[in-house]
Amino acid sequence: MCLVLFAYRRHADYPLILIANRDEYYARPTRDAHWWDDAQVLAGRDLEAGGTWLGISRDGRLAAVTNVREPGGMHPGKISRGELTRAYLSGNEHPEAYLQRLAPHDRDYAGFNLLVGDRQGLWFYSNRDHGVRRIEPGVHGISNGAFDEPWPKLSSGKAELEQMLGGDISENALLEILTDHQVAPDHRLPSTGVSLDIERMLSSRFIRSPEYGTRACSVIIMDRAGRVTFCEQNFRDAEHDGARVRESFIIATGQ
Repeated sequence: MCLVLFAYRRHADYPLILIANRDEYYARPTRDAHWWDDAQVLAGRDLEAGGTWLGISRDGRLAAVTNVREPGGMHPGKISRGELTRAYLSGNEHPEAYLQRLAPHDRDYAGFNLLVGDRQGLWFYSNRDHGVRRIEPGVHGISNGAFDEPWPKLSSGKAELEQMLGGDISENALLEILTDHQVAPDHRLPSTGVSLDIERMLSSRFIRSPEYGTRACSVIIMDRAGRVTFCEQNFRDAEHDGARVRESFIIATGQ
């Protein structure tokens, strides 16, 4: 997952509108979003390590993770970052307590940004910042840098999401924000230790290359009554769309 944009308590009818892109190698085995057999979780699944990049549970627990891109290249962790989301979604800990428990062990993972929450609140933690943060109402974004760091695709995506809050909330229109192919000008590119050509390619919200690109565009909309709409468009490779998944459910009572 390389881009997460969300409007939190900024819309009269929808306390949470979250959209996200998962960018990954096409060869990595993956299952599209589905209800898991081993937990009450709706999410895609990484079939190589068993975790997920984004998901929501029947009781309204939400989690998303991105990697941190930084000079010096990839530093492999002992544990897959998808385990961070899987463990939270399938558990029952309060989001802040989960992150506090995770913090002493965060070096077991490569660089990550982790968003977790429930109907009562959203929380953020990165093993590059080392501080548990409660998210305030607003339009926010997470990519492969710091929280709300103004990389071009994050800043422009937040602006488009903010603009949409004044009108109808449409799944297709939200997906269009995620599928923007515009490449940022060189002077606005971050410096993350990759070549200029790769930095350019990674600067668009929707990424396409022969071996690596956006594998899934996901939308989660939660209304005040606790109804969740989940929509995900998958992509098999740079040339072919995959399945579109759509689910709707009411968050379990008592949450």
